Amino acid sequence: MIHRRYIRIRVLGLLLFVAAGSAFAQAHDTIRMMQYNLMYYTNSSGISECNSITNNLDNKDLHIKTIFHYVQPTVMCVCEMGSQNQYADRLLNNAINTDGIDYYRRGPLTSQSGGTIANMIYYDSRKLTLYKSTNITTSYRDINGYTFYYNADDLAFGDTIFMTFWIGHLKAGSGNANENYRLAQVQKLMNRISNSGMPGNYLFSGDFNIYNSEEPAYKELTEYSNSLYRFYDPANSPGYWHNNAQFAALHTQSTHNQSGDCFSDGGLDDRFDIILVSPYIYYGSDRLHLVEESYHVVGQDGMRFNGSVLSPTNNSVPNDVANALYMQSDHLPVVMDLAIDAHVGVVERTADFFVNVINPVREKLQVELQSNRSESYTITLCSVDGRLLASYHENLEEGTHRLSYPFPYGKGAYLMIFQDKNGQKAVKKLVTF
Repeated sequence: MIHRRYIRIRVLGLLLFVAAGSAFAQAHDTIRMMQYNLMYYTNSSGISECNSITNNLDNKDLHIKTIFHYVQPTVMCVCEMGSQNQYADRLLNNAINTDGIDYYRRGPLTSQSGGTIANMIYYDSRKLTLYKSTNITTSYRDINGYTFYYNADDLAFGDTIFMTFWIGHLKAGSGNANENYRLAQVQKLMNRISNSGMPGNYLFSGDFNIYNSEEPAYKELTEYSNSLYRFYDPANSPGYWHNNAQFAALHTQSTHNQSGDCFSDGGLDDRFDIILVSPYIYYGSDRLHLVEESYHVVGQDGMRFNGSVLSPTNNSVPNDVANALYMQSDHLPVVMDLAIDAHVGVVERTADFFVNVINPVREKLQVELQSNRSESYTITLCSVDGRLLASYHENLEEGTHRLSYPFPYGKGAYLMIFQDKNGQKAVKKLVTF
């Protein structure tokens, strides 16, 4: 369980300060995320039991289509995608963009760490635009990062939300050697994130192959030394998850309790598939926040401990979905909803002035400020840790003003505070890549 008391007071104060500057009203939109291990979506898995007969892609397409259309995710992050583009395209065209749907897109595929399987992301292009992608090579598999911006109503004006989805498939197996492999993989991820100098809206999901919350890899993710960059577990359920009925509602592997074909056996007794979120999402500090109680395992009602997804009768999903979950993979998908602030794409306002900062910042910091009367304003620029970087004083007549300031600072996240002589204040977050 990742308790809020572990947040350092300094960071909590910062997050509350940011939230106060862009306070949540009513959610404007929702991003539904699904993480799913597809179980060798490829014809060349390298596993003799997983071949074109026992793991037929035509059948898998039909099952994934059923599951996808039932969940209706905005973003689907997957593991065990064949490491060639033909498989990423096939899933998009045969299981996702079907029955009149044509607006989902996929990210770039990489497999620089080697192997026959990789990660992939699919997304609703009506809501999200892919801004950039990157990957981290490890001794086992790539970890992939995909940064999106939200297609806000007033996107042309420059205001939006950025979010990054990291996807990983960590080394499988118990024992110290495999735990050390997993630790080394996530250490590379945490180094990449923290070295970016850009805390914000990011998630990490995948098949982690972690057996309990005391494993070094999990602790590296959730107890990272810099609390601005550590991850938080929406399930909030610490303990020894493996073969423990107390955590049955979180178990994602295996959907089968008998061996055969490509599937692992043993029934549902492991929490391998997990979604973690940054503190900015956990606390809703940057206009994107976790919807409480939305984190769940599809097809898992807590009654499947060491059993299959079909027995006893599964009433948590329709019969066709339960059958598809059983036939498609030995993992169950995990789903979570993210709510978007109502003010995205809307100029922030007080009673007497409106303000917008163009994001992301390029060479200059550009601001549009509309004043309802002649007024003097103090404008301050701070780093996210509270350091004052610059201060400006503007005497403005009534009307709309476009202001421009030099920005000789590095990539990262910053706060800009606007205050009139009466103490009315607007706080904007800005980012630069």
